[in-house]
Amino acid sequence: MSLPDQPPGVVEEHLDELAELTRSAGVEVVARAVQSRKAPHPRTFIGSGKAEELAAAASTAKADLLIFDDDLSGGQVSKLEDIVDCQVLDRSGLILEIFQQRAESREARTQVELARLQYLLPRLTRRWTHLSRQVGGIGVRGGEGETQLEADRRILRRQISQLERELKKIEKTRKVQSRRRRQATVIALAGYTNAGKSTLFNRLTKAKVLAEDRLFATLDARLRRTVLSDGSPVVYADTVGFIRKLPHHLVASFRSTLAGIREADLVLHVVDRSHPQWREHLEVGREVLADIGVDDGQILVVYNKIDALPDGLPTSDGLPLSAVTGAGLDALDEALKERFSRTGDAQRAAG
Repeated sequence: MSLPDQPPGVVEEHLDELAELTRSAGVEVVARAVQSRKAPHPRTFIGSGKAEELAAAASTAKADLLIFDDDLSGGQVSKLEDIVDCQVLDRSGLILEIFQQRAESREARTQVELARLQYLLPRLTRRWTHLSRQVGGIGVRGGEGETQLEADRRILRRQISQLERELKKIEKTRKVQSRRRRQATVIALAGYTNAGKSTLFNRLTKAKVLAEDRLFATLDARLRRTVLSDGSPVVYADTVGFIRKLPHHLVASFRSTLAGIREADLVLHVVDRSHPQWREHLEVGREVLADIGVDDGQILVVYNKIDALPDGLPTSDGLPLSAVTGAGLDALDEALKERFSRTGDAQRAAG
Protein backbone atom coordinates (compact mmCIF):
# COMPACT_ATOMS: atom_id res chain seq x y z
CA MET A 1 0.00 0.00 0.00
CA SER A 2 1.23 3.47 -0.90
CA LEU A 3 0.57 6.12 1.76
CA PRO A 4 0.93 9.90 1.28
CA ASP A 5 4.04 10.20 3.50
CA GLN A 6 6.08 7.56 1.63
CA PRO A 7 8.80 8.74 -0.80
CA PRO A 8 8.36 7.74 -4.47
CA GLY A 9 9.80 4.34 -5.32
CA VAL A 10 9.93 3.04 -1.75
CA VAL A 11 6.77 0.93 -2.13
CA GLU A 12 8.11 -0.71 -5.30
CA GLU A 13 11.43 -1.46 -3.57
CA HIS A 14 9.57 -3.10 -0.69
CA LEU A 15 7.49 -5.13 -3.14
CA ASP A 16 10.69 -6.26 -4.88
CA GLU A 17 11.94 -7.54 -1.53
CA LEU A 18 8.57 -9.16 -0.79
CA ALA A 19 8.84 -10.99 -4.11
CA GLU A 20 12.31 -12.23 -3.12
CA LEU A 21 10.94 -13.40 0.23
CA THR A 22 8.08 -15.17 -1.52
CA ARG A 23 10.42 -17.02 -3.85
CA SER A 24 12.64 -17.89 -0.86
CA ALA A 25 9.61 -19.57 0.69
CA GLY A 26 9.22 -21.70 -2.44
CA VAL A 27 6.18 -19.83 -3.77
CA GLU A 28 5.86 -18.58 -7.35
CA VAL A 29 4.97 -14.91 -7.85
CA VAL A 30 2.38 -14.51 -10.63
CA ALA A 31 1.30 -10.87 -10.15
CA ARG A 32 1.69 -7.81 -7.93
CA ALA A 33 -0.41 -4.72 -7.27
CA VAL A 34 -0.11 -1.38 -5.44
CA GLN A 35 -2.96 0.67 -4.00
CA SER A 36 -2.72 4.33 -2.99
CA ARG A 37 -4.77 5.29 0.06
CA LYS A 38 -4.72 8.01 2.70
CA ALA A 39 -4.96 5.31 5.40
CA PRO A 40 -5.59 1.55 5.60
CA HIS A 41 -9.22 0.44 5.63
CA PRO A 42 -10.10 -0.83 9.14
CA ARG A 43 -11.99 -3.93 7.94
CA THR A 44 -10.25 -5.01 4.74
CA PHE A 45 -7.03 -2.90 4.78
CA ILE A 46 -7.45 -2.09 1.06
CA GLY A 47 -11.21 -1.48 0.85
CA SER A 48 -13.89 -3.83 -0.46
CA GLY A 49 -13.68 -2.51 -4.04
CA LYS A 50 -9.95 -3.21 -4.32
CA ALA A 51 -10.46 -6.57 -2.63
CA GLU A 52 -13.00 -7.51 -5.33
CA GLU A 53 -10.45 -6.50 -7.99
CA LEU A 54 -7.83 -8.73 -6.38
CA ALA A 55 -10.33 -11.59 -6.18
CA ALA A 56 -10.89 -11.38 -9.94
CA ALA A 57 -7.16 -11.10 -10.65
CA ALA A 58 -6.40 -14.10 -8.40
CA SER A 59 -9.04 -16.14 -10.15
CA THR A 60 -7.66 -15.27 -13.58
CA ALA A 61 -4.09 -16.10 -12.53
CA LYS A 62 -5.25 -19.24 -10.70
CA ALA A 63 -3.48 -17.94 -7.57
CA ASP A 64 -4.22 -19.63 -4.25
CA LEU A 65 -2.28 -17.24 -1.98
CA LEU A 66 -2.46 -13.46 -1.54
CA ILE A 67 0.51 -11.87 0.32
CA PHE A 68 0.46 -8.34 1.75
CA ASP A 69 3.63 -6.34 2.42
CA ASP A 70 2.14 -4.92 5.63
CA ASP A 71 0.85 -6.56 8.81
CA LEU A 72 -2.86 -7.38 8.91
CA SER A 73 -5.17 -7.94 11.86
CA GLY A 74 -7.00 -11.23 12.33
CA GLY A 75 -10.28 -9.56 11.37
CA GLN A 76 -8.79 -8.13 8.17
CA VAL A 77 -7.42 -11.53 7.17
CA SER A 78 -10.80 -13.18 7.77
CA LYS A 79 -12.71 -10.55 5.81
CA LEU A 80 -10.23 -10.62 2.92
CA GLU A 81 -10.29 -14.43 2.71
CA ASP A 82 -14.09 -14.28 2.45
CA ILE A 83 -13.83 -11.87 -0.48
CA VAL A 84 -10.86 -13.23 -2.45
CA ASP A 85 -11.61 -16.91 -1.76
CA CYS A 86 -7.98 -17.88 -1.17
CA GLN A 87 -5.46 -17.85 1.68
CA VAL A 88 -4.23 -14.43 2.83
CA LEU A 89 -0.81 -13.91 4.42
CA ASP A 90 0.99 -10.77 5.56
CA ARG A 91 4.73 -9.97 5.55
CA SER A 92 5.28 -11.17 9.12
CA GLY A 93 3.48 -14.43 8.41
CA LEU A 94 5.60 -14.99 5.30
CA ILE A 95 8.87 -14.39 7.19
CA LEU A 96 7.72 -16.79 9.89
CA GLU A 97 7.00 -19.39 7.22
CA ILE A 98 10.56 -19.03 5.90
CA PHE A 99 12.00 -19.17 9.42
CA GLN A 100 10.09 -22.39 10.10
CA GLN A 101 11.58 -23.93 6.95
CA ARG A 102 15.15 -22.91 7.88
CA ALA A 103 15.36 -23.40 11.66
CA GLU A 104 17.64 -26.32 12.50
CA SER A 105 18.93 -25.96 16.05
CA ARG A 106 16.82 -26.42 19.15
CA GLU A 107 17.22 -22.72 19.99
CA ALA A 108 16.15 -21.52 16.53
CA ARG A 109 13.15 -23.87 16.44
CA THR A 110 12.06 -22.68 19.88
CA GLN A 111 12.49 -19.04 18.88
CA VAL A 112 10.46 -19.53 15.71
CA GLU A 113 7.65 -21.30 17.57
CA LEU A 114 7.57 -18.54 20.20
CA ALA A 115 7.43 -15.85 17.50
CA ARG A 116 4.69 -17.75 15.66
CA LEU A 117 2.46 -18.02 18.71
CA GLN A 118 3.05 -14.34 19.59
CA TYR A 119 2.09 -13.49 16.02
CA LEU A 120 -1.03 -15.65 16.18
CA LEU A 121 -2.33 -14.50 19.59
CA PRO A 122 -3.69 -11.05 18.58
CA ARG A 123 -4.99 -12.47 15.30
CA LEU A 124 -7.33 -15.06 16.76
CA THR A 125 -10.91 -14.63 15.62
CA ARG A 126 -14.20 -16.29 16.52
CA ARG A 127 -13.55 -18.76 13.74
CA TRP A 128 -12.26 -21.20 16.33
CA THR A 129 -11.16 -23.64 13.60
CA HIS A 130 -8.56 -21.00 12.66
CA LEU A 131 -6.51 -21.91 15.72
CA SER A 132 -6.81 -25.62 15.12
CA ARG A 133 -5.49 -25.05 11.59
CA GLN A 134 -2.59 -22.88 12.73
CA VAL A 135 -1.50 -24.65 15.90
CA GLY A 136 -2.29 -28.20 14.93
CA GLY A 137 -5.52 -28.75 16.83
CA ILE A 138 -6.37 -27.63 20.35
CA GLY A 139 -9.37 -29.39 21.77
CA VAL A 140 -9.04 -28.32 25.41
CA ARG A 141 -12.09 -26.44 26.68
CA GLY A 142 -12.16 -23.94 29.52
CA GLY A 143 -14.56 -23.68 32.39
CA GLU A 144 -18.30 -23.20 32.14
CA GLY A 145 -19.17 -20.08 30.19
CA GLU A 146 -15.74 -19.72 28.63
CA THR A 147 -15.91 -19.14 24.88
CA GLN A 148 -13.74 -21.09 22.48
CA LEU A 149 -11.91 -17.87 21.61
CA GLU A 150 -11.10 -17.22 25.28
CA ALA A 151 -9.96 -20.81 25.74
CA ASP A 152 -7.73 -20.62 22.68
CA ARG A 153 -6.12 -17.40 23.92
CA ARG A 154 -5.54 -18.87 27.36
CA ILE A 155 -3.88 -21.95 25.88
CA LEU A 156 -1.68 -19.85 23.59
CA ARG A 157 -0.53 -17.68 26.52
CA ARG A 158 0.37 -20.79 28.49
CA GLN A 159 2.36 -22.19 25.56
CA ILE A 160 4.13 -18.84 25.13
CA SER A 161 5.14 -18.83 28.81
CA GLN A 162 6.49 -22.38 28.50
CA LEU A 163 8.54 -21.48 25.43
CA GLU A 164 9.94 -18.35 27.12
CA ARG A 165 11.11 -20.48 30.07
CA GLU A 166 12.66 -23.01 27.71
CA LEU A 167 14.50 -20.26 25.80
CA LYS A 168 15.99 -18.93 29.04
CA LYS A 169 17.40 -22.39 29.80
CA ILE A 170 18.84 -22.71 26.28
CA GLU A 171 20.34 -19.22 26.50
CA LYS A 172 21.97 -20.05 29.84
CA THR A 173 23.62 -23.12 28.30
CA ARG A 174 24.79 -21.10 25.30
CA LYS A 175 26.38 -18.47 27.56
CA VAL A 176 28.38 -21.21 29.31
CA GLN A 177 29.59 -22.46 25.93
CA SER A 178 30.37 -18.89 24.90
CA ARG A 179 32.62 -18.39 27.93
CA ARG A 180 34.58 -21.49 26.93
CA ARG A 181 35.21 -19.91 23.52
CA ARG A 182 36.65 -16.74 25.02
CA GLN A 183 40.13 -18.24 24.72
CA ALA A 184 39.90 -17.13 21.08
CA THR A 185 38.82 -13.81 19.58
CA VAL A 186 35.21 -13.95 18.37
CA ILE A 187 34.32 -12.20 15.09
CA ALA A 188 30.64 -12.07 14.10
CA LEU A 189 29.52 -11.61 10.49
CA ALA A 190 26.36 -9.51 10.43
CA GLY A 191 24.42 -7.47 7.91
CA TYR A 192 21.51 -7.38 5.53
CA THR A 193 20.29 -10.79 4.44
CA ASN A 194 21.77 -12.08 1.18
CA ALA A 195 24.82 -9.80 1.50
CA GLY A 196 27.15 -12.77 1.05
CA LYS A 197 27.93 -13.43 4.72
CA SER A 198 27.89 -17.21 4.35
CA THR A 199 30.13 -17.10 1.27
CA LEU A 200 32.59 -14.89 3.16
CA PHE A 201 32.33 -17.20 6.18
CA ASN A 202 33.27 -20.15 3.96
CA ARG A 203 36.24 -18.24 2.53
CA LEU A 204 37.55 -17.23 5.93
CA THR A 205 37.11 -20.62 7.61
CA LYS A 206 37.26 -23.09 4.68
CA ALA A 207 33.87 -24.33 5.84
CA LYS A 208 31.12 -25.56 3.54
CA VAL A 209 27.99 -24.04 5.04
CA LEU A 210 24.93 -23.27 2.93
CA ALA A 211 25.51 -20.22 0.74
CA GLU A 212 22.60 -19.52 -1.57
CA ASP A 213 21.24 -16.52 -3.44
CA ARG A 214 18.06 -16.33 -1.39
CA LEU A 215 16.87 -14.41 1.65
CA PHE A 216 17.42 -15.92 5.10
CA ALA A 217 19.52 -18.81 3.77
CA THR A 218 21.18 -18.74 7.21
CA LEU A 219 19.00 -18.84 10.33
CA ASP A 220 21.03 -20.67 12.96
CA ALA A 221 24.30 -19.00 13.94
CA ARG A 222 27.26 -21.09 12.76
CA LEU A 223 30.66 -21.05 14.46
CA ARG A 224 34.05 -22.08 13.11
CA ARG A 225 37.47 -21.81 14.76
CA THR A 226 40.46 -20.86 12.59
CA VAL A 227 43.58 -18.68 12.72
CA LEU A 228 44.74 -15.42 11.15
CA SER A 229 47.90 -15.44 9.01
CA ASP A 230 50.03 -14.73 12.11
CA GLY A 231 48.61 -17.78 13.92
CA SER A 232 46.23 -15.83 16.18
CA PRO A 233 43.20 -18.02 17.00
CA VAL A 234 39.77 -16.62 16.07
CA VAL A 235 36.20 -17.90 16.02
CA TYR A 236 33.97 -16.66 13.19
CA ALA A 237 30.18 -16.58 13.69
CA ASP A 238 27.83 -16.50 10.70
CA THR A 239 24.51 -15.01 11.85
CA VAL A 240 20.93 -14.49 10.65
CA GLY A 241 20.52 -11.65 8.15
CA PHE A 242 18.70 -8.39 8.74
CA ILE A 243 15.84 -7.08 6.61
CA ARG A 244 13.63 -4.02 6.23
CA LYS A 245 10.37 -4.04 8.18
CA LEU A 246 11.50 -6.99 10.29
CA PRO A 247 8.60 -7.62 12.70
CA HIS A 248 9.30 -6.52 16.28
CA HIS A 249 8.13 -9.82 17.77
CA LEU A 250 10.64 -11.65 15.58
CA VAL A 251 13.46 -9.40 16.76
CA ALA A 252 12.36 -10.00 20.36
CA SER A 253 12.19 -13.77 19.91
CA PHE A 254 15.65 -13.88 18.32
CA ARG A 255 17.21 -11.53 20.83
CA SER A 256 19.26 -14.32 22.40
CA THR A 257 20.72 -15.26 18.99
CA LEU A 258 21.41 -11.61 18.18
CA ALA A 259 23.06 -11.26 21.58
CA GLY A 260 25.87 -13.39 20.18
CA ILE A 261 26.64 -10.49 17.85
CA ARG A 262 26.76 -8.03 20.74
CA GLU A 263 29.10 -10.28 22.73
CA ALA A 264 31.59 -10.64 19.85
CA ASP A 265 34.96 -8.90 20.02
CA LEU A 266 34.38 -7.51 16.54
CA VAL A 267 31.43 -7.35 14.14
CA LEU A 268 32.10 -7.46 10.42
CA HIS A 269 29.14 -5.54 8.97
CA VAL A 270 28.90 -7.13 5.52
CA VAL A 271 27.25 -5.00 2.82
CA ASP A 272 26.45 -6.10 -0.74
CA ARG A 273 28.02 -3.11 -2.52
CA SER A 274 26.66 -4.27 -5.90
CA HIS A 275 23.03 -3.99 -4.76
CA PRO A 276 21.12 -0.91 -6.00
CA GLN A 277 19.84 -0.25 -2.46
CA TRP A 278 23.16 -0.87 -0.69
CA ARG A 279 22.96 2.44 1.19
CA GLU A 280 19.58 1.53 2.68
CA HIS A 281 20.86 -1.95 3.54
CA LEU A 282 23.84 -0.36 5.28
CA GLU A 283 21.52 1.88 7.30
CA VAL A 284 19.17 -1.00 8.22
CA GLY A 285 22.17 -2.96 9.48
CA ARG A 286 23.40 -0.01 11.52
CA GLU A 287 19.96 0.43 13.09
CA VAL A 288 19.66 -3.24 14.06
CA LEU A 289 23.18 -3.34 15.47
CA ALA A 290 22.48 -0.21 17.51
CA ASP A 291 19.17 -1.69 18.73
CA ILE A 292 20.90 -4.79 20.12
CA GLY A 293 23.59 -2.72 21.83
CA VAL A 294 26.60 -3.04 19.51
CA ASP A 295 28.97 -0.09 19.90
CA ASP A 296 30.22 1.71 16.77
CA GLY A 297 33.82 1.02 17.77
CA GLN A 298 33.04 -2.70 17.70
CA ILE A 299 32.08 -2.63 13.99
CA LEU A 300 34.15 -2.91 10.82
CA VAL A 301 32.20 -2.31 7.59
CA VAL A 302 33.04 -4.73 4.77
CA TYR A 303 31.85 -3.98 1.22
CA ASN A 304 31.32 -7.36 -0.45
CA LYS A 305 30.69 -8.39 -4.09
CA ILE A 306 33.02 -5.80 -5.63
CA ASP A 307 33.60 -8.34 -8.42
CA ALA A 308 30.09 -7.45 -9.61
CA LEU A 309 31.06 -3.78 -10.02
CA PRO A 310 32.58 -2.59 -13.32
CA ASP A 311 35.57 -0.76 -11.83
CA GLY A 312 35.95 -2.21 -8.35
CA LEU A 313 35.33 -0.01 -5.35
CA PRO A 314 37.67 2.64 -3.98
CA THR A 315 36.31 3.47 -0.53
CA SER A 316 37.58 5.06 2.65
CA ASP A 317 34.93 4.06 5.19
CA GLY A 318 35.18 0.29 4.88
CA LEU A 319 37.09 -2.61 3.36
CA PRO A 320 36.21 -3.62 -0.23
CA LEU A 321 36.42 -7.33 -1.05
CA SER A 322 34.90 -10.20 -2.94
CA ALA A 323 34.08 -13.37 -1.06
CA VAL A 324 33.66 -15.14 -4.41
CA THR A 325 37.07 -14.28 -5.94
CA GLY A 326 39.02 -13.70 -2.73
CA ALA A 327 39.99 -10.14 -3.69
CA GLY A 328 40.60 -7.98 -0.63
CA LEU A 329 40.85 -10.85 1.87
CA ASP A 330 44.55 -10.21 2.50
CA ALA A 331 43.74 -6.60 3.38
CA LEU A 332 41.01 -7.82 5.75
CA ASP A 333 43.47 -10.21 7.42
CA GLU A 334 45.95 -7.35 7.93
CA ALA A 335 43.22 -5.09 9.32
CA LEU A 336 42.15 -7.78 11.80
CA LYS A 337 45.71 -8.46 12.97
CA GLU A 338 46.39 -4.75 13.45
CA ARG A 339 43.13 -4.24 15.33
CA PHE A 340 43.60 -7.13 17.74
CA SER A 341 47.26 -6.25 18.22
CA ARG A 342 46.19 -2.79 19.42
CA THR A 343 43.52 -4.34 21.63
CA GLY A 344 46.06 -6.71 23.20
CA ASP A 345 48.52 -3.86 23.82
CA ALA A 346 45.78 -1.83 25.47
CA GLN A 347 44.75 -4.74 27.68
CA ARG A 348 48.33 -5.39 28.74
CA ALA A 349 48.83 -1.69 29.52
CA ALA A 350 45.63 -1.66 31.59
CA GLY A 351 46.76 -4.78 33.42
